[in-house]
Amino acid sequence: MTSLTHLNLSNAGFEGKIPPQIGNLSNLFYLDLGRNGLFADNVDWVSSLSKLRYLDLSGMVLRTRGMSLPTHLGKMTSLTHLDLSNVAFSGNIPSQIGNLSNLVYLHLESYYMFPQNLHWLSSLSKLEYLGLRGIYLSQSFHWLHTIQDLPSLMHLRLSTCAFPHNNPPSLFNFSSLLNLDISASTVSFVPEWVFGLKTLVSLNLRSNNFGGPIPGSIGNLTLLENLDLSHNSFSSSIPNALYRLHHLKILNLESNNLHGNISNGVGNLTSLVRLDLEGNSISGTLPRSFGKLLSLRSLDLSNNQFNGNPFESIGSLSKLVNLQIVYNCFKGVVTEDNLANLTMLQQIIASGNNLTLKVGFDWYPTFQLFNLHLNSWQLGPNFPSWIQSQNRLQNLLMSNTGILDTIPIWFWEHFSQVSYLDLSRNQVHGELRTTLKNPISVHSVDLSTNHFHEKLPYLSNDVYYLDLSNNSLYGSMDDFLCRNQDKSMALEFLNLASNNLSGDLPNCWNIWPFLVDVSLQNNHFVGNLPHRWNLLSRVFPTSLKKNNQLIILDLRENNLSGTIPLWVGEKLLNMKILCLRSNNFSSHIPNEICDISLLQVVDLAENHLCGNIPTCFNKLSAMRLRNRSRYSGIYFESYTSDYSFEEMVSVLLWLKGVGIEYRDILGLVTSIDLSRNKLSREIPREITDLHGLIYLNLSNNQLSGQIPPREIPLTISKLSFLNHLDLSYNHLKGKIPTGIQIQSFEATDFVGNNLCENGEHGVNWFFVSMALGFGVGFWLIVAPLFIYRSWRYAYFCFLDDMWYKLQSCW
Repeated sequence: MTSLTHLNLSNAGFEGKIPPQIGNLSNLFYLDLGRNGLFADNVDWVSSLSKLRYLDLSGMVLRTRGMSLPTHLGKMTSLTHLDLSNVAFSGNIPSQIGNLSNLVYLHLESYYMFPQNLHWLSSLSKLEYLGLRGIYLSQSFHWLHTIQDLPSLMHLRLSTCAFPHNNPPSLFNFSSLLNLDISASTVSFVPEWVFGLKTLVSLNLRSNNFGGPIPGSIGNLTLLENLDLSHNSFSSSIPNALYRLHHLKILNLESNNLHGNISNGVGNLTSLVRLDLEGNSISGTLPRSFGKLLSLRSLDLSNNQFNGNPFESIGSLSKLVNLQIVYNCFKGVVTEDNLANLTMLQQIIASGNNLTLKVGFDWYPTFQLFNLHLNSWQLGPNFPSWIQSQNRLQNLLMSNTGILDTIPIWFWEHFSQVSYLDLSRNQVHGELRTTLKNPISVHSVDLSTNHFHEKLPYLSNDVYYLDLSNNSLYGSMDDFLCRNQDKSMALEFLNLASNNLSGDLPNCWNIWPFLVDVSLQNNHFVGNLPHRWNLLSRVFPTSLKKNNQLIILDLRENNLSGTIPLWVGEKLLNMKILCLRSNNFSSHIPNEICDISLLQVVDLAENHLCGNIPTCFNKLSAMRLRNRSRYSGIYFESYTSDYSFEEMVSVLLWLKGVGIEYRDILGLVTSIDLSRNKLSREIPREITDLHGLIYLNLSNNQLSGQIPPREIPLTISKLSFLNHLDLSYNHLKGKIPTGIQIQSFEATDFVGNNLCENGEHGVNWFFVSMALGFGVGFWLIVAPLFIYRSWRYAYFCFLDDMWYKLQSCW
């Protein structure tokens, strides 16, 4: 196809080697092979494409070890666009690229480049876009001053660059720069020269280490339309200087430490289209001037400390499409009038507030929503009939909303294609089976903690998550489990705990091959367990070997025996929770468990395990660092043919001797519980490398005096994140180390050992008995003298007489 002038194969999913025959297409003006999975041994074929003006090889891998970019790129003088972003190669960037005097666009992103000198950039007088993303900028970076003289440069991207000494270069004289990106770099402070770039339209300083107040000099950038300061550590309140940026369309201050109130000056930002303040500590009510932001389409105030009724301030924002205000202190009554002008709303994410929706029975909203999250609002006592007007809903969350009603018959048919439905923690009642006109086909259904009764509902194959726990459902599981034996069901999570289900467990689990988590506790089942449930037999289920995507393995309180198999650590490398508590496992803890680096909960308590605690526990990297993730749950991902979604799982964990069900913060829990076994020898020092460990329970074992120097390791006192430590009832000796964290624990955490406070060396019972005898004898004589005056008089007369006689003898 030698006459071809334009070839675009970008994002096509190609893999493998780039065919060098592309070099035969000598008439090409435009070639884009970017964003595929391609590699090459060399790119010498490019030199044949002398007419090329546009070349994109982004994402390509130069496979030959030590391969650098070819110098003949500098001979392609017709090029105006060269994109080598994220190209895997080594060595310097060839200076011959400076010969490409017609270049308008140059992107050299790579995490493998360590350029020493880029002075040749000054030759690219027509350059408008320069991307140096991810490049290590060496200590001699004075060459960067040369790019400030590029007369046409409008877009400069230095994101994820490694600047020496955490300092960006000093650049002052850009005369035409419109966009500057220094996001996710190693810069530790906002360079002052940035605020002299009066022509800037877009400034991205996202994900750096900036702290302190937002500099007031940012108000000098009066032409800014896009400002991103998110994911830093800026503190104090939002400066009034920001409110002078009248052209701002996008303002992102997400995930900082901002506090204080929002002033009325926010009303000056009348051009704002998107405002994101999520994840700060901003408080107070929204000022009335919020109503002036008539261009606003997206507003995110989530995870702050705002109070008052936000809809009194934002009710006039007729262009608002996305509203997110979850987890604040908002309170008050939201009326029809507050919502009347919000005609373009498509998403209301407002859970975790103390708001009440008070509308008429025949209210018909002016908006059509895709997502509605109103958990913890007051919507009841009647089921909100206005929901029927929402024909596009994909996610509906109305948990803990005070509904005391039955689910209307129209509901299941009307919302049969909702992806996620949560009506939990209400007092919804009725008979699920008879109120369902069609089988449930919602992907995820949570109706837990309600007053449903009668039998279990039928399910369609679309359901992946079903939680009906804490209701009054009764009857057997036969119809529920075995109704459609001709096809496999897609359900992955099933929770029927705390109902009144009874009868035998039927043996048709073979049609439920995707089940990951099943909870049937607190029911009234009888008979034998199905033979397919080798999970509950005496032998560890070898069928789990194939489940290499398993995240949680909970086999507590069964009758499993034998050894913990080595393949648990060899095959289940994605596991985060391992709970084998209250079984009959014996022998030692296999070292292979340490290969599961994602493990954050290890509960092997109440077995018959012996031997030493593995010294390799410091390989559990999930426990080495404090988990500061904002997303604190643990999720498993479900798929359909055209859709994927994540579901949060819950697990009952025994911490501090109490069983607590963790769900929303399960991802933040780190725990090792090896209590009530027969483990011996010393506590390995390697366990003290787990600086993110919150709970450690080694009580009721036989751990003993091989701990040098026969004491609790002093390094344990450095585990400042440790919330609970239990070493009781072992054979430990010596003194308890000092440290703020250790001293905060209870005495019962150390009982049943031969331990003492720091600086002491055990109890000397001779001195204890001597002191006790002295005290008893002293008070037997002295106490009566305090009580009886005559005894006291006689006693002192006796002493006086004895003193007189002694003097006479001398």
